[in-house]
Amino acid sequence: MTRSAADVGRGLAPARPARPIAAGERIHVVGAAGAGASAAAILAARAGAAVTACDRATDSPYVAAVEAAGVRVTEGHDAAHVAAPVDGGTGPTNPGAAGRSGAVDRATMVALVDRLAVTKALTAIDPDHPELRAAHELGIPVEPWQQVVADAAVTRGARLVGVAGTHGKSTTTGWLVELLWRAGRDPSAFVGALLPTDVSGPPASTARWGTGPEFVVEADEYAGNFDPYRPALGVLLNAEWDHPDVFADEAAVRKAFEGWVRAMEAPGADPTLVVNCGDRGADMVAARLVDWPGRLVAVTLLDDEAGADDPGTGRRDRSAASRVSTVARLAAAADQLRSARSTAHGPAWAVVGRIAAADPRGTTLEIGGLGGLGAWQEGTRPGGSVMRARIALPGRHNAQNALCVAAAAATLGIAVPAILDGLGAFRGVGRRLELRGEPRGVAVLDDYAHHPTAIAATLAAVRQRYPGRRLWAVYEPLTYHRTAALLDRFAEVLASGADEVAIADIWAGRDPDTTVASAEGLAAAVRARGLSRAAAPGTVEQTADWLADRVRPGDVVLVMGGGHSYRIAARLVASLERT
Repeated sequence: MTRSAADVGRGLAPARPARPIAAGERIHVVGAAGAGASAAAILAARAGAAVTACDRATDSPYVAAVEAAGVRVTEGHDAAHVAAPVDGGTGPTNPGAAGRSGAVDRATMVALVDRLAVTKALTAIDPDHPELRAAHELGIPVEPWQQVVADAAVTRGARLVGVAGTHGKSTTTGWLVELLWRAGRDPSAFVGALLPTDVSGPPASTARWGTGPEFVVEADEYAGNFDPYRPALGVLLNAEWDHPDVFADEAAVRKAFEGWVRAMEAPGADPTLVVNCGDRGADMVAARLVDWPGRLVAVTLLDDEAGADDPGTGRRDRSAASRVSTVARLAAAADQLRSARSTAHGPAWAVVGRIAAADPRGTTLEIGGLGGLGAWQEGTRPGGSVMRARIALPGRHNAQNALCVAAAAATLGIAVPAILDGLGAFRGVGRRLELRGEPRGVAVLDDYAHHPTAIAATLAAVRQRYPGRRLWAVYEPLTYHRTAALLDRFAEVLASGADEVAIADIWAGRDPDTTVASAEGLAAAVRARGLSRAAAPGTVEQTADWLADRVRPGDVVLVMGGGHSYRIAARLVASLERT
């Protein structure tokens, strides 16, 4: 079943141009224990709003930062968060009961807030939520929390930078934010994962409020979530079919990304898009932008990963002939890319890279095209110099992310030495190949991967970091419809990429139909593809306990998913530490 964005966001005001948040504006954030809504609450408070917040439960890693910003997150939902009886009025004598029903009377109730910010995960499954109903009855605007983040950026007067794509948004956004911070630009930001505390400030947060010229946001394509963001600089990492509940096919996904690009705004200048043309879907979007007035920075990672070097040992061929060959090959690839992609502004600028070495400690990149990008003038051609960058994150997908970060940073005028330093210093964001512990010699990693492509890339990265070790793929599927639509691909990547597989119960999220797939069905599909050691132990707690009885020293356990899968990693580490 595919639903329209309007149906998913039923009752929400449409996206609008961002406007400054007025001092003292009363904003109530519903679902503030989530990664995104928590950032909206923090950024609105920092922008001068009077913020209130609530969520069904508050046992979330994001709540501490909200409360550190001076916003208490109330547990539970109630219309009384939105409206109260007028003085002397005849409002309900039991506000809690009225709150559960959501029924209010305009004649006897007064609004407590100026607007509500909510997530579409709520409107998708509960459009008659009591706080939403109360707001509608009183004429209080109800907007997606992304609109509040966009308004905070305008309040800051900062240049908006948006990072979009089916995969890798959080890592790439966090990487760019940290690089700008290390370069002294003091950016503001929203990232869909916890930033390191030295970047966000303790406690760890998905938001950052800075004084610099950039405001960087992770821009999610689901049901028009990124529509409020109209960045001056956009980054498109990839475009692949996902969210089958709102996108019928990959063409619909590409159409959404193209629409977002065409809505980009750079007052007084042309917007710029950095696009990973090494991804088929993103390159197809770029190919359609020949009439777009913005500037295009085309990025690609060449396929010759072994090249002159041995990725298994990290040894490099340092001969002059090899270096000349690398410069020539990158320059030739850049020329080909420039001739293939252009906009109404002119030919694309090209940033091209190759993996020179890969080992358990990270990846060495050779990059051409960074020099001169910040001062790019129409008709200029990238120079022939090649930079070497060492990144700590394993995997080809992270090498692609690094190229996009480098190209975006250069476009923003960051000097090449600072870019190379920033690429090398980054160690990741929360729940992105995060090592949660290594008790009894078992490495337990936590990752947000929840799509077959992301799972395959993450498994490959773990193989690079932990060569020769038995690898457990532990997956909590995110939504029933995604699992059903992509079941064969999930089964293929799990069966081919792991030694052992455990599938926890599916996390429904915003999915109203829980009948179309099951954890055991996915485990059976993995077994049918030749990996007999695939099981569906049950809940996240049962899965962690099942693993604790079976892992042995030397194993690597990769826990993946977007719901409560992080509890598997935490519980497994705690269990192994006790025994």
